[in-house]
Amino acid sequence: MLGIHELWLFALSGLLLNITPGPDTAYIIGRSVQLGWRGGAAAAIGICCGCLVHVFGAAIGLSALLMASSAAFTVVKLVGAAYLVITGLQMLLSRTQPIADAASQRGETSISRVFWQGALTNILNPKVALFFLAFLPQFVAADSPHKTAAFLLLGLIFIFNGTLWCLGVAAFAARAASRIRNSGNAIAWINRTLGGLFVYLGIRVALLEAR
Repeated sequence: MLGIHELWLFALSGLLLNITPGPDTAYIIGRSVQLGWRGGAAAAIGICCGCLVHVFGAAIGLSALLMASSAAFTVVKLVGAAYLVITGLQMLLSRTQPIADAASQRGETSISRVFWQGALTNILNPKVALFFLAFLPQFVAADSPHKTAAFLLLGLIFIFNGTLWCLGVAAFAARAASRIRNSGNAIAWINRTLGGLFVYLGIRVALLEAR
C-alpha cells in the first residue's frame, strides 16, 4: 500500500521510540503535576502537533532543505535555541505559589501557553525534522510513486500512537501527583526542573550541527 513495507516493524519501532523517556516525557509529567490532567494533556497534544508539522515538512521536502542548506538549518537552530533558553529562564525566575491558591489563574490562557510551549519546542527543533526525514523513508519503497502520501500516513500513525501514550502519561502523572500539587515548594522545584530542562534543550539545539 503506497509503497509502504514492514508496517508492523514501523509500528513496533515507533511504539518503542514513543515510550522511551526523554525531554518530552519530562515536560508532560512536569505540567501534569503542576496543572493537573488538563495541563498534562495540553502539553502532550502540543508536542504531538509540533511533530505533525515536521511530518508534513518531511513529506513535502522541507526537512530535506534543512539537511541540504546549512544557512536554513542555522536560522531554525538559533531561533529554536533562543526560544527554549528564554522560556527556561522565565520559568527558573518565576514566583511560585500553591496550586490551590492559583486555581483562578489556571484558565484557558495558561493551558494555551502550555500547549504552545510544547508545540514550539518541537517545531523549532531541527533535530526533530531530521529524525522524521531519516526514520520514515526506511519503510517506503525507493521506487514508490506515492512517497508523499506514504510519509504522511506513516507520520500520522506514529503521532497517533505517540499521542495516546503521552495522554496516558499525563493521566498517570496527574493522578499520582494529586497530593503534592498544593505544595508551594513542590511547584517551585517543578518550575526549576522544567526551566532547567528548557535551557538544556536550548543549549543542545544551539550546538547541533547540520550533517
